[in-house]
Amino acid sequence: MVTHSDGAELLNMRSITKHFPGAKALDGVDLDIRAGEVHCLLGQNGAGKSTLIKVLSGAHQPTAGEIFWKGERVTIPTTMAALRLGIATMYQELDVVEGLTVAENIFLGHELSSGGVLQRATAVERTRELLQRLGHPEIPAQREVGRLSAAGKQIVSMARALSHEAQLITMDEPSAVLDPEEVENLFRVVHSLRDQGVAVVYISHRLEEIRRIGDRITVLKDGRTAATSLDAADTPTTELISLMTGHEVSSDFGGVASGPLGDEPLLEVDGLSLEGVFETVSFDIRPGEVVGLAGLVGAGRSEILETIYGARRASTGQVRVKGRKLRRGSIDDAVNHGMGLAPEERKSQGLLLDEPIYRNITLSTFARFGRSGLLNERAEKAASQEQAEALHLSPPEVQRSIRTLSGGNQQKVMLARWLVHGCEVLLLDEPTRGVDVGARAEIYALVRKLSRQGAAVLMVSSEIEEVLGLADRVLVIAEGWVVHTGPTKDIDEHQVLDLIMEGAHA
Repeated sequence: MVTHSDGAELLNMRSITKHFPGAKALDGVDLDIRAGEVHCLLGQNGAGKSTLIKVLSGAHQPTAGEIFWKGERVTIPTTMAALRLGIATMYQELDVVEGLTVAENIFLGHELSSGGVLQRATAVERTRELLQRLGHPEIPAQREVGRLSAAGKQIVSMARALSHEAQLITMDEPSAVLDPEEVENLFRVVHSLRDQGVAVVYISHRLEEIRRIGDRITVLKDGRTAATSLDAADTPTTELISLMTGHEVSSDFGGVASGPLGDEPLLEVDGLSLEGVFETVSFDIRPGEVVGLAGLVGAGRSEILETIYGARRASTGQVRVKGRKLRRGSIDDAVNHGMGLAPEERKSQGLLLDEPIYRNITLSTFARFGRSGLLNERAEKAASQEQAEALHLSPPEVQRSIRTLSGGNQQKVMLARWLVHGCEVLLLDEPTRGVDVGARAEIYALVRKLSRQGAAVLMVSSEIEEVLGLADRVLVIAEGWVVHTGPTKDIDEHQVLDLIMEGAHA
């Protein structure tokens, strides 16, 4: 890989400290960025990455420390001040407005006008120039953003950053919702920006990406700089993991599968269809089995889980748990029969962000903690505290707002909810999305532990290696159809990709 690390110093952050009530999120962090480089920022959930980026973007003000931009000391009081300097941020949850056009999104907040009249034609032309610069002239400037793929929305977000003449763009987990082909395109765009002299701060929990995309690496741990200016090509993965976690972390998927613990299936899916999304899906899962769904984003994987769970009403087919037929479109029926779902979008679909941790854990089992119409908070907290300690929740105080937790710890809360409920069938949609390497290992071990205790687990993951490493059997989904089913030991990653692409173009 060609390195561009010999560029001029663009950004220097010195001894950045940030205090919140009762917590120190950053404790003297240093970060140096050069023009025309991809600088990877690594760290476990809660290490301080998001806080540091919010300081850089003007969303947070540092308690102490200094920021130098092109050699001059600056303050960044607002996000608009950051943009005026040439610093743009793309957050993991993209801030596009789906009802507006591509051009309207790109110039939102700094509309092109003359004499108080919007210059729509000029905005469309400028949008086309920006999309051409990013290598995506095929995206129509006047199309509604809501009609674009996740990858297309990312390109719009990048074009918006360039419309501010950004010289540094921070990308927070940009590959999290992309399929393999879209990830390759993302890499091409990032390298193109780098070659044009734009600096990119790239945040990812996928260490395999760092080798391909990065020039240098900074690692944060517990709000401090654990290492900086590491060479992305030459630094061993084991060293990166050790710097992030403070210890060695196993890279396996929680141990060897023990196989089904019984002959009678816990979950049966028979001829399940959702009109226009997926067709005639049939499989079963026995106690102790983990079954994975592999396929491209948009192939119908998440919709299959949601339909099994009753969040969507099936067009045809049946779902049974321990031989009992579930009512179509009834989440209550699924939960009452021992089924739980950890959704992909945990913040918007699974968690009550303004409620405490313990309330999120006991959410599906209020009846157990209620008496005469009142909840026994002491019992709720005791049951939740037990799970928090068992799952190594950090911090473990269950009375805290769940909004204050990192992504990995929020995912642990989702799993704790169903552990308290005593689920026998667990549906996991992207269980390690946005989760650091240490938390991943803990989640893998937990899934294996649950399966060995007799649970039936159905999981979706965009990472084929994760599906093949964690699941006993795999269903390959393409364009809403199951194109393969069989033991994971009989298929490899390349064969899965071939099946996906053949099915998608059939």
